[in-house]
Amino acid sequence: MTKRDKITIRSLLDMKKRGEKIAMLTAYDYQTAVLEDRAGVDMVLVGDSLGMVVLGYENTLPVTIEEVIHHLKAVSRAKLRPFLVGDLPFMSYQASVEDAVRNAGRLVKEGGAEAVKLEGGRRMGPVIKAILDADIPVMGHIGLTPQSLHQFGGYRVQGKDQKSADKLFEEARFLEEIGCFSMVLEGIPWQLARKITESLSIPTIGIGAGVHCGGQVLVINDLLGTLDEFAPRFVKRYAELGAVITRAISEYIREVKDGKFPDEDHSYSGDTS
Repeated sequence: MTKRDKITIRSLLDMKKRGEKIAMLTAYDYQTAVLEDRAGVDMVLVGDSLGMVVLGYENTLPVTIEEVIHHLKAVSRAKLRPFLVGDLPFMSYQASVEDAVRNAGRLVKEGGAEAVKLEGGRRMGPVIKAILDADIPVMGHIGLTPQSLHQFGGYRVQGKDQKSADKLFEEARFLEEIGCFSMVLEGIPWQLARKITESLSIPTIGIGAGVHCGGQVLVINDLLGTLDEFAPRFVKRYAELGAVITRAISEYIREVKDGKFPDEDHSYSGDTS
């Protein structure tokens, strides 16, 4: 596969067979999508995390299908080489199978997604099957599922004891059997993530699940260090752009107030006085 080949589900499955790690990031706007594409990321997720890092919500629960579609449209306009996945937000697929298929279809038809992601295992079986029957690829998501934060009592690591680990292992096997092309493993012990990954023929994408997953995903804002409010243990900051941006804005404010900007080099001149 050359650098500019479009990545498809087949590409991702081939990467799994070769043991090649998959790099996935979130994006919520056109510019970020272009930069991620240019850098060579394999998958882009327009996640419901946009509620927290873009829209300022306390968690992902208030995010609507319309908000996800809005950001998907912006990202898909980048004509991405990476495979593009759209998140189904809370209550866009839980109420009924019909809602789920309709909203999944909207992410593809209106937003430009190439697949949808939803949270949950076996209990989501009828929903996943119906979406797949509508010829829409589905990415699973098990472990620490943020839409279930109230049920969990907060953002807690899942699968730490044998009983819950066995259940998550079976959930992962179920998602593969029903037809998911990939799945996110979030907030689980690395030993369990390794066992799941080695047992499946489809890629696992880890976030807080250790190095043995088939790939990794991070929220782009966490990677770039643009926000300081939330920093889980699994996040590695590759830059501190928040500090850089704040310094640049502060310098601009200072120069405006001191009358140093705009200077002659940043002004137009003419013959009139």
